[in-house]
This record gives sequence, C-alpha cells and structure tokens, in this order.
Amino acid sequence: MLTNPSQLILKNSDLFTNENVLVLNYEGDLLPKQLLESAASVTALALDYNHHLIMSNHSAANLTLHFGHQLPTNDEMFDSVIIYYPKAKALASYLLNLAGQHLRADGNLVVVGENKGGIRSIAKQVPDYFDAPFKRDNARHCLLFISQLIKKAPAIKLTDWVSQYQLDTPQGEITICNLVGVFSEKRLDEGTKLLLSHLPKLSGRVLDFGCGAGVIAAALLKAQPELKLECVDINAMALKSCELTLEANNFTAKTYPSDGLSQTQGHFNGIISNPPFHDGLKSTTEIAKTFVRESVQKLANGGCWHIVANRHLPYSDTISEFFDQVNTLAENNKYKVYSNK
Repeated sequence: MLTNPSQLILKNSDLFTNENVLVLNYEGDLLPKQLLESAASVTALALDYNHHLIMSNHSAANLTLHFGHQLPTNDEMFDSVIIYYPKAKALASYLLNLAGQHLRADGNLVVVGENKGGIRSIAKQVPDYFDAPFKRDNARHCLLFISQLIKKAPAIKLTDWVSQYQLDTPQGEITICNLVGVFSEKRLDEGTKLLLSHLPKLSGRVLDFGCGAGVIAAALLKAQPELKLECVDINAMALKSCELTLEANNFTAKTYPSDGLSQTQGHFNGIISNPPFHDGLKSTTEIAKTFVRESVQKLANGGCWHIVANRHLPYSDTISEFFDQVNTLAENNKYKVYSNK
C-alpha cells in the first residue's frame, strides 16, 4: 500500500518516462520499485533504516538502494530528483542542496508532501540555483511541486549543516555535533539529565539504543572511556551526528543502523537508552514491548538494563512481564529511570 505522497508521485509518473531518477527520503512503501514502470532507472536514498529494509526485500533490475545521509559518490547525476518533504523543516534545505548536487543541467526537481506537513513553504526554501517551483498537482491531502535546476548547485559540506555546542552533563562538559533534522534543544533535556544523574557503573560491551546526536554516548565515555560502546539508531542523520560528536570529543565507539535491536550481534553487558517513543502514538505500547523483549534476549548474564522514559508510558507492566524484577531508581513529574538492578 502506497502512502498518500507516493500515490501522488505515481499519479504523475509521466514526468519520469525513460529517465534516470533519484528518490530522496522515501517512505515505508515500494514507490521506488513502482517508478520503474515509467523510469529507465531509479536510485533511492533512505534516511530511515526501516524504510530501507522494506525496499531491500524487493530488489529489481535498474533499482539501486542506499541508506545514509548522502549517496556514496558525489558525481552521480540524474535527470530528475524526487524529494519527500521531511517532517523536520530544517532538513528540507539540506535535501534541496543534495538534490541540486546530483541533478543534470536543466534537470527537474519534484517535491511532494502532505498539506499539513510544511510543504506549502517550499517556494521560500528553494535556493537560487532552482527556478521558482510551481504546483503541478494536489490530491490525497498532498501537494506536488516542480522546479528546474538553472545553475550549478554547491557541493554538500557537512560543516554547513552541523550545529556544534558545549553541553554540561553530570559527567562533565561534552561537545555535541548536531546535523539538521536531528532533535536537539542545545541543553540537556530533562529525561536524559535524570538518566545521566543516576548512571550505574558499567563494564564491557554496552549498547546505546536510539543514540541520536550522541549525548548519552559521549557522557558515558567521559565517565568510563574503557567501555566498548556500540551506538544504534534508525535515522541516518542521527547516526552521522553521533559519529561527529564522538570524533569531536576524541571518543571511540561503533555506530551503525538498527531497526530495533535486530541488527545488533551477540550479547551486551549493558543496555542504556532514552528510547525514542512518544505519547499519543498508537504504536507506543507495542514498540515498548518489542524493545523490552529484545533487550532481555540481548543482555548477557548479569547484564545491566537502564533506561529513562515518560512516566505515563506503560513501561512498569512491560518490564515486569519480561524481566524478573524492575526498579525505579529515580523519577520526577515527567520521567522515570528504570533498571533491572
């Protein structure tokens, strides 16, 4: 089943007849493959690892799939580039730069998004190397805009898209490098502060689940640089941010994408997280259960499981179901720190 933006793209597939097409930030469906009914070839870059895995199960001739914050090479050029307008508005400007870098002269830019998702501001966001975008179609509560590359776009320089700042943590001051589209308040959020204020002594191989820009990872290594730390996230921009944060602090850890804990290997002596779950999502309870269940399977004997979560989320019952015991080590009016110790 195609998402509404993907259905709108397919409705306008005549735009891509016999073209080499690049799709950026695609959603959790099979649109890149279905485009091959009109396009000569399709290259798709997913910023969400789950979306990449969905497509990876449907490989096809003339279909190239990548996961990451950019393509493996900067010199690959396309006749058209499709951008799915991102939920984080700041990320749109980055994607526009990336699209311009890979478009042939006079190539077409197609931007699609939901009416309520910020796409109406695209005319103000398009840089001067594109001409003024015009609305080509409007259906299924979505808009589709078209523009054309009118002059050479600048190469992507990550330093132009990184916000670097100092952050005070209970473990000391650390440097954070945050790419556009990655959540950051430029201060220690309440949940992470509560977690870091009640860190256990860890040892051996430790997993930072949902690492984001690397705040918890850097604080952990500030206190215990001897840890063998692995950092996973589903978001490509977050993973690159975490890598940059580790580098800025002269710390070493392994970073890689994982959908839940599925791509992790072996067992961990510790799992620590401020899980990326939010109130109001129907999937919250099931995601929490999956994370807790997988954590039990991934913990070594005697391993430490230590997380912070919104106190209104159903973690107590879920943890009790899968762990022999659950302890609330700290709490405030918004968050609780849970541990199996």
